Amino acid sequence: MRDLFERIQNNKGPLGKWASQAEGYYVFPKLEGELGPRMKFRGKEILNWSLNDYLGLATHPEIRKVDAEAAAEYGAAYPMGARMMSGHTDIHEQLEQELASFVKKESAYLLNFGYQGMVSIIDALVTKNDVIVYDVDSHACIIDGVRLHMGKRFTYKHNDISSLEKNLERATKIAEENDGGILVITEGVFGMRGQQGKLKEIAALKEKYNFRMLVDDAHGFGTLGETGAGAGEEQGVQEDIDVYFSTFAKSMAGIGAFVAGNKDVIDFLKYNMRSQMFAKSLPMIFTKGALKRLDMLRTMPQLKAKLWENVNMLQNGLKERGFDIGDTNTCVTPVYLEGSIPEAMAMVNDLRENYGIFLSIVVYPVIPKGIILLRMIPTTSHNKEDIEETLSAFEAIREKLTNGTYKRLSAAVAQAMGE
Repeated sequence: MRDLFERIQNNKGPLGKWASQAEGYYVFPKLEGELGPRMKFRGKEILNWSLNDYLGLATHPEIRKVDAEAAAEYGAAYPMGARMMSGHTDIHEQLEQELASFVKKESAYLLNFGYQGMVSIIDALVTKNDVIVYDVDSHACIIDGVRLHMGKRFTYKHNDISSLEKNLERATKIAEENDGGILVITEGVFGMRGQQGKLKEIAALKEKYNFRMLVDDAHGFGTLGETGAGAGEEQGVQEDIDVYFSTFAKSMAGIGAFVAGNKDVIDFLKYNMRSQMFAKSLPMIFTKGALKRLDMLRTMPQLKAKLWENVNMLQNGLKERGFDIGDTNTCVTPVYLEGSIPEAMAMVNDLRENYGIFLSIVVYPVIPKGIILLRMIPTTSHNKEDIEETLSAFEAIREKLTNGTYKRLSAAVAQAMGE
């Protein structure tokens, strides 16, 4: 018998093994200053492409005013207790009603955090007799929710409708044998690669198969659709989404999340989502703040229009210069390059130290070995000069990657890590 911690001490995991080289710089970096396109990193000003503040609401003066007034009136604690016990208010109900109306659903329920909310939604919706079929590229919150499932579960190839249908055939047989149902889970927008989930094609399969659809639309809410109601509205199938989920952490620049659907489903979730039943209610600061943010989403379409002006300028500029941005059709802007993890570290160091550009770097095991994904999030707050500066920097780093500069610079890192 071995000590429980022996494995932890001997194997830090695929990302943890880089901690001595990466922590504080490549992972767990500390950005300082006012949230926005220009911040400070290690005392230097950087051009920031790593904030999910799509609509620039984080520092909007009207938002700051409402947040401050709510903090002054209620403090950070009110209401105390879980919603079921002592944490329920008219303001929470008002926000739920307005959210449901905005995403064209009958009812909605507030969640404290998106991640724990999605885990708990999945746990509550299915029993051991039911079957889950979900996109293999689903966010970690979906994967962790599925892990709780005691019944059968299948993945289908990313955005591959043929693969989905094959798995629905398998799921149908099992569900019929066990007198269960089928839950299909996808994302409205896949946050790393930027593709929309194929909601329209999935919804069309309902004519042939009996299943319900759960959509995580964290990156679509506020950015897609005529009114900003998300990927379902964008694709004209919002009514076919049985359970719609989004977080406030992206377009709303806040804390919290919500789930929406038919009243009977939402009522069931209210009484059966363990992460909400046994957790403190969303504080009033965030609840009143979310009401104001939602109002601005509804009444200020110019915010989304400016966001997409910047998105198109950045993405078109990258494509014109021959960069591979995949098949993104959302604000998420990935740039794919070929190289090792040490080369990626050298490249990002160069971007930050010599070009003053801060962005997210994604490498194995999130994506295949040999690929470097530089992920950018354009926002309403960025401007033309920011984009032109970034495009020039990308041309320079591509040349260095091609001529072996980063390979030479990364040799020491590779040697230290045994690569």
